[in-house]
Amino acid sequence: MSQYQQIGFIGLGVMGGPMCTNLVRKSGLPVHVFDTSKEALAKLVEAGASAHDSIAELARQVDVVFLSLPSIDQVEAVCAQLRGTADRPRVIVDMSTSDVARTRLLAESLAQDGIAYVDAPVARTAEAALNGTLLITVGGSDALFESLSPLLGCMGSDIIHCGEVGAGQMVKILNNMMVFMTVNALSEIITIGRRAGLAGDVLFELLSKGSADSFVLRNHGMKSLAADRFPEKVFPMLYAIKDAGLALTLAKQGNFEPRIAQYTYDVMCKARDAGFAQNYHPAMVQVVDGRAGENSGPLA
Repeated sequence: MSQYQQIGFIGLGVMGGPMCTNLVRKSGLPVHVFDTSKEALAKLVEAGASAHDSIAELARQVDVVFLSLPSIDQVEAVCAQLRGTADRPRVIVDMSTSDVARTRLLAESLAQDGIAYVDAPVARTAEAALNGTLLITVGGSDALFESLSPLLGCMGSDIIHCGEVGAGQMVKILNNMMVFMTVNALSEIITIGRRAGLAGDVLFELLSKGSADSFVLRNHGMKSLAADRFPEKVFPMLYAIKDAGLALTLAKQGNFEPRIAQYTYDVMCKARDAGFAQNYHPAMVQVVDGRAGENSGPLA
C-alpha cells in the first residue's frame, strides 16, 4: 500500500499532461492538479483528476506533489508557494530538467521546513509519456526512492535510482546532450547522403541494420530528419538549448571544455535565431545543410 494518500501534480504540458493521466489511471489514488491552462486542466478532470484554482489550494490537499515545469526558475517559484501553506506536502518530486546546483540548494532549503525533495527527470519521447514507458532517473535517499517507485512506475517503465539529490538531473542532462550531439551527427550524415544522391529514409533504414543503429537514429532520424518534419510543441529547440546549456555548465564546473557538445549547442542557437525556436530540435539539420544559413560548414 502506498505511503501517500493524496497526490498533487503541477504542470500539465506536452509531457506532464500524459504523465499525470497515467498517474490518475494507474495509481488508484486521488490526484489533484494545477496548471495555468484551463484546457489542460479540463483534460485531466475528464481523466478523473480534481482541478484546483491555485497552487496553495492544491498544496492543502496533498502529501506528495509532482512537478513538470519548463526550468528550475519555475520549480523554485512553485516550491516557494508550496512551502508557504500551513498544510504543506511532505514530499516534492521535480520531474522537470533542472540545474543541478540549484536543485541541491533547493532541497537543502526545503528540508528546513520538513519537506523532502527528490529529482526525477524523465527521458524519451512524448509518445513514451503517453504510453507510460518513460525512463525516469531519480536522485534522493533510498527510503524516498522506495516509497515513490510505485507512483513513478505509473509513468515510466524504467525507474533508476542514480544517487542522492541532483544525481537524477545529472544523468538526464547528459542523456539529452548525447541525444543532441547524435542528432547533429545524423544531420551531417543525411546531408552527405542526400547530396550524393541517396534518399534520407533509405539511408537511415540501411544504417539501422548495421553498427550505426541507435535509438536516436530510429526515432529522431527516421521520424524527423528523414521525413524533414519538425512540428511545434514536440521538445522544441528552446528546451533543447536550455538542457544543452545545463550540460555545458556541468562541464565547466568540472573544468572541462567539450568541443562536440559546444558545437552542437552553437548549431541549435543558430537554428533558434533562424526561426526554429519552437520547432522540434532536429530542425538543426536546416543549419547543417545550409537551408537556414549561409553554408553547411562549421560555425565560427
